[in-house]
Amino acid sequence: MNRKEQMRLVLMTMAVIGLTACSENKSERQVEPIAVATEQVGTSSEQPGYTYVGMVEEESATSISFTSSGMLTHVYVEEGQPIRAGQLLAEIDPTQSKNMLTAAEAQMKQANDALERMTLLHDSGSLAEMKWVETTSQVEQAKAQLELAKKSLADCKVYSPVSGIVGKGVKKTGETVLPAQSVASILDISKVKVVISVPEKEIAHFTAHTPTTITVEALGGKTFQGGFITKGVEADGMTHTYTIKIHLSNADQQLLPGMVCQVQCPEATSSSSTLVSVPITAVQKNAHGEQFVWTVKDNTSHRSMVKTGRAFGNRIAIEQGIVKGDIIITEGYQKLSEGTVIKK
Repeated sequence: MNRKEQMRLVLMTMAVIGLTACSENKSERQVEPIAVATEQVGTSSEQPGYTYVGMVEEESATSISFTSSGMLTHVYVEEGQPIRAGQLLAEIDPTQSKNMLTAAEAQMKQANDALERMTLLHDSGSLAEMKWVETTSQVEQAKAQLELAKKSLADCKVYSPVSGIVGKGVKKTGETVLPAQSVASILDISKVKVVISVPEKEIAHFTAHTPTTITVEALGGKTFQGGFITKGVEADGMTHTYTIKIHLSNADQQLLPGMVCQVQCPEATSSSSTLVSVPITAVQKNAHGEQFVWTVKDNTSHRSMVKTGRAFGNRIAIEQGIVKGDIIITEGYQKLSEGTVIKK
């Protein structure tokens, strides 16, 4: 191959390389738009409000116990059983109390016999006054012991002072109980309380008559309207939350202690006509921890830094950064960068 042919071959090779490079540059410039889902800000119909998780508690709980120790011989109730006031709940072994009563009755009889004899002497004036005082004192002491023995025997049976249902923790027959040790608890659930914890920055929103809606999943998502509200006056030292108790009627006793529920109440200072909100998932964070959303302008993506407010449901309020009418990207933003061409 002579020199002229070599030069021709080199020029042809360079031309092919140039054409290939131009083709690659052209293909790089023809970037396919990325498909995304968008939403116009402020078109949500959800109402703002506060949402909390709460738990149902009984209106009151009465602990039932014996005044003396003993072994349980009979337990007449079980957990969940309805109870009326005055109903017999349990008994302990009365043997010791019966023996005490027998001894007290004997002592009473002896004191009365002595009093009868001493009365004749006292009336005739032949009994020293000191002896008469001693005799009458023994009678009074015997009466007191007899009353105590009768009460001790009566206290071997315990009755419910209130109506309600039996709570958990009922003692079993054969167990030994101590004075003031709970044998069973009677729960009043004709009214109940829903207890929630509220952050300190939201506690001022609640008044005694703040409307609330309570949803109980255990009852198939049934809702109840809450009533009178009482607020705790001291915050939890760890969580900085306050306890709120929402009282409501429970005449049909559907609500049971321990049920978990969702509590919602409206926000008095905002309405759906002024609230700017976006889906929670649309809010992202950059490397500096700053929050932003992807917005659409001229069919390209742009980061818009935002300041978020309170979340409600699956949305979150936006306080600064975007306004109603802006278009935000809600899906497909994972592949975006600043200025990416998108298609809806």
